[in-house]
Amino acid sequence: MDTHNGDESVDGGVAVEPMPGYVDLITKAYTVMTSALRNCRDCGLELSTRTLLDNAYITCTEMGLFFLCAVMWTQTRRGLTHCLFKPFAHWCCLQPKDTAKMPESAWKLVFYTMSWSYSTYLLFFTHYTFFYNPPSVFYDWKSGMSVPTDIAIAYLIQGSFYGHSIYATVYMDAWRKDSAVMVVHHVITLALITFSYAFRYHNIGVLVLFLHDINDIQLEFTKLNVYFKTRGGSYHLLNDILSNMGSVSFSITWFWFRLYWFPLKVLYATCVSSLDSVPNIPFYFFFNTLLLALLLMNIYWFLFILLFVAKVLTGQMKEVNDVREYEEEEASLLAAKLAKQRSDAGHQDSEEGKHVQNGITKEKHQ
Repeated sequence: MDTHNGDESVDGGVAVEPMPGYVDLITKAYTVMTSALRNCRDCGLELSTRTLLDNAYITCTEMGLFFLCAVMWTQTRRGLTHCLFKPFAHWCCLQPKDTAKMPESAWKLVFYTMSWSYSTYLLFFTHYTFFYNPPSVFYDWKSGMSVPTDIAIAYLIQGSFYGHSIYATVYMDAWRKDSAVMVVHHVITLALITFSYAFRYHNIGVLVLFLHDINDIQLEFTKLNVYFKTRGGSYHLLNDILSNMGSVSFSITWFWFRLYWFPLKVLYATCVSSLDSVPNIPFYFFFNTLLLALLLMNIYWFLFILLFVAKVLTGQMKEVNDVREYEEEEASLLAAKLAKQRSDAGHQDSEEGKHVQNGITKEKHQ
């Protein structure tokens, strides 16, 4: 699909800059950022406040639409869960634990498929050249410039969804080993979306969203097939094959999109190329810090993927599963076993059938 190279030119004869390597990214980003920091003699709270007031543009109407759509996503999820996802899970006779997890994955698969398809349309089927030539995201940048309607729609969809996702992770989704990190991820992503829109860095934002959403599609697709491979009291080979294929695809694309393209296309453009196009670009360190934090979280989750692969190769896992859920359930089983042993040792004379409840189970509101 990528038919462009460094010798070609796109959109009005602008030359496409070749994509750098990891060494180029590290050395040039370090040189440029340290130089920018040395030259920033007036950096501080006063300059940041003045820059924010002078360059951030977001209206009350846009904020209102954000909150309205965030509530809409929450209510849409609840409606689909109760009217479609849960009845379908019961109709398919999924196991009880899979019936409880299936609606969350189904909802996320629907949303991320829609959002990634739209990002793909913007990057590959319109006049935008951000994917082939990432430095072009800062060409002709002006403070307060108008945001194209098609990109503004993408921002409204994604920003309101991540606002909903912060609430959903805490109050609707099953709590996992990395849920706290997930909340931090959603907060950082929402901050990036909001501030990049306000400062008119919307071009780079579309590229960031495209590079991240594809993995969520593959993750939820894989998990759904894990849930559906044992249903109605029988094993289904097709879903097992699809879950294995999805797992392999997810692992490869996670590295390729988030750990290869994301740093070399996005971070190079924001750390190095941005100052070439806009020497005094506002909030340079703030945005790059958030993007670097996003990269660190991508590396953190990639460790889970490596752990999953290691467990499969060593035979510790016999089937595809979500490593986060797998470890949580394993720990829960061990805790329950230890609690039962303590209960039996301390209450040998208790009446038959009397149980001690250890802790409170909080039911999530789907």
